[in-house]
Amino acid sequence: MAIKVNRRMMSAIFLVGISCGLVVTAQVSAVQELLAEYGREGAGKYNAVNGEKLWKRVQVDAKTGQKRSCVTCHTNDLRKPGKHARTGKLIKPMAPSVNADRLTDKKKIEKWFHRNCKWTLGRICTPQEKADILAYLANQ
Repeated sequence: MAIKVNRRMMSAIFLVGISCGLVVTAQVSAVQELLAEYGREGAGKYNAVNGEKLWKRVQVDAKTGQKRSCVTCHTNDLRKPGKHARTGKLIKPMAPSVNADRLTDKKKIEKWFHRNCKWTLGRICTPQEKADILAYLANQ
């Protein structure tokens, strides 16, 4: 059985393909730009294995005694939605493989590094830590 493809359908298929390519390009571009920035700020070669270890590392909050890690809100499976520990708000999956919006906006990435490092680790992440985590997330 042959499928008839008209010009409109071909245009739609082409646009979807281009859109998917742009999202992947935006992700790669934002990640590569940030990794280069972190390198200029003193980070050495980034390491996804170290990023995964940091992602899963448990810290104890000095004020509350609560145990925290990135996994607390984002879960061990980054392809699945997470849930904010305090508010219960749904967090879309972190894995770019299932959430095309992840890692496409440098300002958002930096904003969330700033907030989440402070909440999780009790301090700002170093350029090396951000590079390692970003390498880990980009491979998900």
